Amino acid sequence: MPYVPISWLAEHVRVPADLDAEALAAALVSVGLEEEEIHPPKVTGPLVVGRVLTLEAEKHKNGKTINYCRVDVGEHNDEPGTGKEPSDLPSRGIVCGAHNFAVGDSVVVSLPGTVLPGDFAISARKTYGHWSDGMICSDLELGLGEDHDGIIVLNERMDEVPAPGTPAVPLLGLGEELLEINVTPDRGYCFAMRGVAREYAHATGAAFTDPATTITAPGPTEDGYPVEVRDEAPIHGRVGCDRFVTRIVRGIDPSAPSPAWMAERLTAAGMRPISLAVDVTNYVMLDLGQPLHAYDLALMDGPITVRRGRDGERFTTLDDVERLVVPEDLLITDKGGERILGFAGVMGGADTEVSERTRDVLIEAAHFDQVSVARTARRHKIPSEAAKRFERGVDPQLPPLAAQRVVDLLVEYGGGTADAAVFDLNEVEPPAPIAFDPAQVAGLAGIDLSEDRIAEILTEVGCALDREQTPWRVTPATWRPDLTEGCDLVEEVARIAGYDSIPSILPAAPAGRGLTVNQSRRRAIVRALAEHGLNEVLSFPFTGGDILGVSDDDERSVRLKLANPLAEDAPYLRSSLLSTLLPVAVRNVSRGAERLAIMEADTVVLPKDLTDSPLPPVGQRPSEEDLEAIADVVPDQPLHLAAVLAGPITRGGPFADRRNVDWADAIELACVAGRAVGVDLTARSDATAPYHPGRCAVLSAGKASIGHAGELHPKVCERLGLPERTVAFELDLDALFDAAPSAAHTVTHVSTFPMAKEDFAFVVKDSVRAADVERVVRQAAKELYEDVRVFDIYRGPGIAEGHYSIAVALKIRAADRTLSAEDIATVRNRVVKGAKARLNAELRA
Repeated sequence: MPYVPISWLAEHVRVPADLDAEALAAALVSVGLEEEEIHPPKVTGPLVVGRVLTLEAEKHKNGKTINYCRVDVGEHNDEPGTGKEPSDLPSRGIVCGAHNFAVGDSVVVSLPGTVLPGDFAISARKTYGHWSDGMICSDLELGLGEDHDGIIVLNERMDEVPAPGTPAVPLLGLGEELLEINVTPDRGYCFAMRGVAREYAHATGAAFTDPATTITAPGPTEDGYPVEVRDEAPIHGRVGCDRFVTRIVRGIDPSAPSPAWMAERLTAAGMRPISLAVDVTNYVMLDLGQPLHAYDLALMDGPITVRRGRDGERFTTLDDVERLVVPEDLLITDKGGERILGFAGVMGGADTEVSERTRDVLIEAAHFDQVSVARTARRHKIPSEAAKRFERGVDPQLPPLAAQRVVDLLVEYGGGTADAAVFDLNEVEPPAPIAFDPAQVAGLAGIDLSEDRIAEILTEVGCALDREQTPWRVTPATWRPDLTEGCDLVEEVARIAGYDSIPSILPAAPAGRGLTVNQSRRRAIVRALAEHGLNEVLSFPFTGGDILGVSDDDERSVRLKLANPLAEDAPYLRSSLLSTLLPVAVRNVSRGAERLAIMEADTVVLPKDLTDSPLPPVGQRPSEEDLEAIADVVPDQPLHLAAVLAGPITRGGPFADRRNVDWADAIELACVAGRAVGVDLTARSDATAPYHPGRCAVLSAGKASIGHAGELHPKVCERLGLPERTVAFELDLDALFDAAPSAAHTVTHVSTFPMAKEDFAFVVKDSVRAADVERVVRQAAKELYEDVRVFDIYRGPGIAEGHYSIAVALKIRAADRTLSAEDIATVRNRVVKGAKARLNAELRA
């Protein structure tokens, strides 16, 4: 995001002498430019100009040659005969390893107490047999660039070097706080000092001088360097380039350095100074907001042609990366459109870049379509400074003015001559007027402003108004392509009037319909399990290898792979909640959890097939056929519930034994979930991964299978590091909800009459399940039924082979009377007869 040096900002808008970055941030945030960060000065302490008085080269045992210098630092000098290493000269002694300076040169000296970038504090120290009472600095050490081959020689960079002892911090622009701001996508003009200064003027009322109004650009001539636009496939019908200005400067000095003030501003803005021609184009872009490009005219073979790419084309950009062009890319070319010079508005190519041999420069200042630039920058991953601006919108009236500013700077500092030839391809359409009713301000923003004040604000942000009729006709400024509707203008009025002027009125909450039936059911299940001691967790839905050991014919074996996973070891979406809940259990156990009881209710992904989904082109609505094809491959995403338990269910003590959870607990907790929504689940033996084949049950509601519960397979526990006999269950809640009664739940009357209890012991075949016995007993009790429970199962002497004894306890109660002995006997007889008739069960003697 852009950096705002206050000294640079002050060239365009009047600022208080004591303005600091914090006050600047407060002013800009009031008009919607948020503070990203305030960067403190790069250097603090006594950084001064020094003049080298003596230089003694000394070669040491390690093979390194160092220079021991006496440096005049003005008022900071040690008097003759004093200091850590006395000298006859008023100076300081400094050891330096660089060799690009000589006696008489002016250098930058950091004296003890200076703090350089990276929190590097300078102090006097003894090295190479001398006391070094400071340090002579390079660009790298001061954070001014990457050059560390030699130190800064000021007389090579400045015409007039200040006297020794002069503070160098302001000289090099190192002592200024920098405000970094966050620019929203609709405010691209604030990527320039021109735009930030305008916003500061809006916020404070300070006098603003538009730098573009101080530039006079000549009109086009017949001999201008020609440009043609051949856009045969414009995006959204918008031609990729509607303005292109070319200017020429001849005879510049290739070795001419960029002026120090320009290099300092570029560095402060986060850019590295490169060469005069490049630095000038970057500086004008940062100042005015118009991206520019400089070509070596001697390497050009005009005219320039702006066209779309062709399949298979390649070219190398300035970052030395070869790029594969696609037909949607907008290109700058020459040689009749055959040689690619760059991606329009993004980055130039290596063939025609300016170098140390360039004497004649061709300057490009153009206006490109936002969408074309944005797509190319993202497609090729080139987030250039130019692309940042073009994709947010650049003022189409800037190109001739920005090009003239570049010409002026190259002539002034490069010794060049401005060529009279000017080319200006201008097919810019003026901004469309907006029909605007000033009453919208009160209606949309709730701000009560007069029409005159609204008009004043819109004029202030650059709009032209026609108030002869209502609605008004408001023409936005050319630098505000984001203003297209009346609501955009309302936002501008609210922004300038002050967001704090918008009244805070709490809207009345409309009556809602509350939770859906299934949302209420889900909450009821989670609440019921929480009351039984389970803790709800949320796991990431991404998995890696199969940890459940499911077979190939299991629907859970088909998993959807992500095109861009968050982690390479977890590229799939889960097809079972246990595949992500078990790692959570492992993590808790590894951290010392003795008792484990966790649950999760969330969706799983069950692909219908793994064919690719159609990818309609960006920027247009998919056809109905595309939407149907996409819907066909969207996977099912049912809601599931899973739980994992291990360790003690009762901890034990002096009066009770410890008991660990077992498979029956898992089944019972699954049944608790079913009963919470009015469904009685039945269990029967089954074998499926990841459960122990002899301790696994499939849970059903009627004929519909709802899920499985039981003890995890020993190999699963061993592989994952879970305790032995860990148990789990997983239910399909969507299927459970389908089986739940649709009638509203009613609260039954609580009977105050006493309960009766009858015990039965039946001998049944091994093929008869306990659940079948419970169901027969429950149905026989009819309206008197309250509860039934199996309390004993016996196999052994007295029981025929292939049979077993099952004992159940039945509780019955009437709602309106005390049960008589006859009532109880009637129920008992029905139970015995029903068990005999339906299960061939015999009452055990």
